[in-house]
Amino acid sequence: MNSVVEVRRLTKTYKTTTALDDVSLSIDEDSIYGLLGRNGAGKTTLMSILTAQNFATSGDVEVFGEDPYENARVLNRMCFVRESQKYPDDSNARHALTNARLFFPHWDQDFADQLVSDFDLPLKTPIKKLSRGQQSAVGVIIGLASRAEITFFDEPYLGFDAVARQTFYDRLIADYAEHPRTIVLSSHLIDEVADLIEKVIVIDHGRIIMDETTEEVRSRAVNVVGDADAINRLVAGREVIHRESLGRVASVTMLGHLSNADRELIDDANLDLTPVSLQQLVVRSTQTDLAESSAAETDSRSLQS
Repeated sequence: MNSVVEVRRLTKTYKTTTALDDVSLSIDEDSIYGLLGRNGAGKTTLMSILTAQNFATSGDVEVFGEDPYENARVLNRMCFVRESQKYPDDSNARHALTNARLFFPHWDQDFADQLVSDFDLPLKTPIKKLSRGQQSAVGVIIGLASRAEITFFDEPYLGFDAVARQTFYDRLIADYAEHPRTIVLSSHLIDEVADLIEKVIVIDHGRIIMDETTEEVRSRAVNVVGDADAINRLVAGREVIHRESLGRVASVTMLGHLSNADRELIDDANLDLTPVSLQQLVVRSTQTDLAESSAAETDSRSLQS
């Protein structure tokens, strides 16, 4: 598969803070990525640099094989929609959509009109007077209707309620099926987007700690439900990352692969294997990385003292 983004040893520092620390990655064409991590992990900084809205301290970025900075050939093939998108004070949704139509060469006005109806978006009300959810709808409509070859969504849908978010997910996946392109979703709602994303990139403290397909990430762990005593025998000596119990029934997520003996125990005890929560795996990975970093810092201080 061809890559549309290549990042090599990218670092971004702000005075004493390192937002991105020697980041290298590739983003493939016609794929949906989940860009995941905690607040302040470096997700927005990375997307801002890729879309030439910020500058790297060091390292190289290529989008469609070129430097994106002040490069119209590259920039009009990308769309970056962020949660804190700014618009002129007197601008309304109609103005924003009209301007977007002029900028993006693959803009689909019929799709934009359908989305305006789906999200019940007032077109004549100044954007600054819209509700947070309606402001989110402006960005989401631009991101979807632009049909840009690469679209970055930096959590612009946080103002949506559950129904509006589901509408966004449904419209995104349906349009992606008909018009494949590269989509990067940055989200804290990991389990909500888990069924949409094909590849997972996790940033923690400015470093890439996971860059795999969703299937590969899920294969790191298994979730088992059934008799608590049988499950306790199964997980003995294993690393458990999540456990729930109700009476004699337990649900446990544990790291590692199942052996033949494990599968025999599962069959004999009539235990059920259920899908693993991507959110649990990502949260566990960032917690582990934080613990390892803290331990390394402690060891370093001990050596220096």
